[in-house]
Amino acid sequence: MTASDVVIVGGGISGIAAAVELATAGVACTLFDRGRRLGGRLAVRTLRDTNTKWDGHPVDVGAAFFTVREPLFAAQVDDWEKRGLAFPWTDTLGVAGPEGLTHFTSGVMRWSAPAGLRSLVDDLAAAIPSVDIRSDRAVESVSVSNEGVHVDELSANLALLCGPDPQMARILAQQSELDEVRSTLASVAWEPVLALTAVYEKRSWPEISGVFVNDSDELGFIADDGSRRGDMAPVLVAHSSSAFAVRHLDDPQAAAPAMMAAMHRILGVTAEPVQVHVQRWSLARPATGRVETHLLDPSTGIGCAGDAWHGGPRIEAAWLSGHSLGQSAVSQLTSG
Repeated sequence: MTASDVVIVGGGISGIAAAVELATAGVACTLFDRGRRLGGRLAVRTLRDTNTKWDGHPVDVGAAFFTVREPLFAAQVDDWEKRGLAFPWTDTLGVAGPEGLTHFTSGVMRWSAPAGLRSLVDDLAAAIPSVDIRSDRAVESVSVSNEGVHVDELSANLALLCGPDPQMARILAQQSELDEVRSTLASVAWEPVLALTAVYEKRSWPEISGVFVNDSDELGFIADDGSRRGDMAPVLVAHSSSAFAVRHLDDPQAAAPAMMAAMHRILGVTAEPVQVHVQRWSLARPATGRVETHLLDPSTGIGCAGDAWHGGPRIEAAWLSGHSLGQSAVSQLTSG
């Protein structure tokens, strides 16, 4: 069995934010992520085989945008903006019922990324070459012993679990020492979402950035991805309601006709798309967010961060959660 000071499970923005803090402090760190690419729910799908000029266009099929409220995250976003990696997208979104748009509402600025939100996670990861990042690698077991924590074949001083709570709970060994961590992870319910991407020959809908959909069985949000990218590509992304997603998790592609019909009705679109794809997110988001920034249990060496912490679910909250967990891990490792 090989060793690392810290093992991180989950390569979304919280796991990478934690890794940044550890790497900056010179702590040896290994990160496992089950996906082929880092990013977690900051997922991007690249258009292929549309027979349009938009092949190669990145589409956000996970999180729709991010907001900025706290100074610490604002400093990170300022750096991204200066380097052209992120930009303020819109502070005005439409509001619709099942039959169509009803009004517009203004509020906090929503931010986007020209190359898709996953590019921001990639940027953070590129700055920490000392971290051993292992993608496409699902962790089977996290256990504890007198010698430390064990993540599959790796032993470590600390294991930081930065994926969706139910996934992290499933990999915890059935040890009484881990009961409290398991109970904490089970304290927040998670909801599924389906994300439908529709590509058209040309734009034929109202000038909207995005639309919150109320009282619809099928949909919860619609984004104009061309507006979100800044290139005005004729691409729409619709997020389902959680209740609708529950009924279609076994066959998400079969949900496309009902989602398309609802989206077309709301936006007044009559043209048929040239390509449709449905992405399933079985654990898309926590229903609520914990007030605590993170968990770090000194008795077991297990830490937790992610979407359900720091008042989430928001991208900013996940970043702040991982950042604070990374700092706490450094403090615990160096205090002795």
